[in-house]
Amino acid sequence: MSIPTEARIDKPRCHCAVFGVFGHPSAAQLTYYGLLAQQHRGQEGSGIVTSEFDQRLGKHRFHVHKDFGLVDDVYKDDRILTEFLKGTVAIGHNRYSTAGAADNKTNIQPFTVLYKGGNIGVAHNGNLTNFREIRKKLQDDGTIFQTTSDTEVILHLIARSKYTDQIEQIRDALNQIRGAFSLVILTDDKLIAARDHAGFRPLALARKGDAFLVASETVGFDIVDAEYVREVEPGEIVVIDKEAQKTGEVKSLRINDTQPSPHHCVFEYIYFSRPDSHIFGHSVDKVRRKLGKNLAKTKPVHTRNGREKLIVINVPDSSNTATMGYVQQTQKDGGNAKLEIGLIRSHYIGRTFIQPKQDVRENKVKTKFNIVKGVLKDKVVVIVDDSIVRGTTSKQLVQLVKQAGPKEVHFRVTAPPIKYPCHYGMDFPTPKELIANQCDGDVQKIGEELGVDSLEYLELNDLIASVPHEGGAKYCTACFSGKYPVPIDAAQTKDENEA
Repeated sequence: MSIPTEARIDKPRCHCAVFGVFGHPSAAQLTYYGLLAQQHRGQEGSGIVTSEFDQRLGKHRFHVHKDFGLVDDVYKDDRILTEFLKGTVAIGHNRYSTAGAADNKTNIQPFTVLYKGGNIGVAHNGNLTNFREIRKKLQDDGTIFQTTSDTEVILHLIARSKYTDQIEQIRDALNQIRGAFSLVILTDDKLIAARDHAGFRPLALARKGDAFLVASETVGFDIVDAEYVREVEPGEIVVIDKEAQKTGEVKSLRINDTQPSPHHCVFEYIYFSRPDSHIFGHSVDKVRRKLGKNLAKTKPVHTRNGREKLIVINVPDSSNTATMGYVQQTQKDGGNAKLEIGLIRSHYIGRTFIQPKQDVRENKVKTKFNIVKGVLKDKVVVIVDDSIVRGTTSKQLVQLVKQAGPKEVHFRVTAPPIKYPCHYGMDFPTPKELIANQCDGDVQKIGEELGVDSLEYLELNDLIASVPHEGGAKYCTACFSGKYPVPIDAAQTKDENEA
């Protein structure tokens, strides 16, 4: 089963995780571990597809297993990985629903079909911005859809392509879609990775012996002792087959002649990715520390008497390293700050954390967090968090901290106020549910709503100054600025405005 929306702590929901293996006798097991390491990117469902050459039939067969739940739950029977999911090539997917109903099992990826070119499967991280337009056209032409997911249109476009070469069919399909896509595609005898021209979502390539691996985040490689090679470049298609395994060199081609225009999702650095990952070619941990340092430089805490020691606490776990950076910079600037663990998070709530009624939901933060009263009592407390979405969790956290009896409570955020929907794979609430919009963008008013002595966000310019820019990399900041680097389907915008 999936986690009901109302039961989740108030954070933007991650999009998805993908993983792929070519040329390893334990492809399914490696994929399982790769998905396990990327569990934070999707917790509604998981699936693995393998390709095996059946000697008896003289052809390739796909084996598929997918279900609702966490990775450990979906593959809890070891025989699924060791006996059923046979083959040396595999792709896998962890899911959060950004397009497509969360409670529909057919929406769990990877998706597979048998068509004129053989078996093919796809797993997708991101969101297509013109899928409604494509889906309507395909339906008008008689195409029957099995899911409500945007990803399914990719398979139909491949199957309907007039090209005879399979790679050209895939290129043809990718030339018709817009938006964010980091893909792993499985054919009878190939593993293919592809990334949109903006490079919204991360996608990386690694080696383990003579096998190749692909993952959304490098933590998927670390868990199986694979060696990171490089990123799949924006606008690139990487083809991995037996020839690549033999030579050690993958085949690389462009989706088309369009010049890549990288606009990496800046929220990957702020919140989504694990701090021990390298994404967009850089350490997430280092970037988050810099976010915290720049937040301390530009938005220091001024106490009432100006001499109080600051007790700085993080909101576990995504703001851990940013909080360290905040404290380091405050101390460097002469401030009297100390990092303390003031909030303890329970990691054992999982899918049993179901609180269907509003009055019960108000207590959900106490179920997930507890305070260390001795650390907070009679202190000036600074809470550092990565983002504020609806504001409900932040408000409840402040109330929880106040139960310890601090002198003052200040709140600092390593991201600007979130005001706009994401159309590239993040699942935010509707604009009217965002606290920044409810308070008309007035930071002081938001702080009063949260019940803190002061609230400050990292300014957008300071956020951009905190992230790497080697090679001219740019970032998508649409959820803060409303500036969308890739056009949005008119129907999708209409849906958002009416929500």
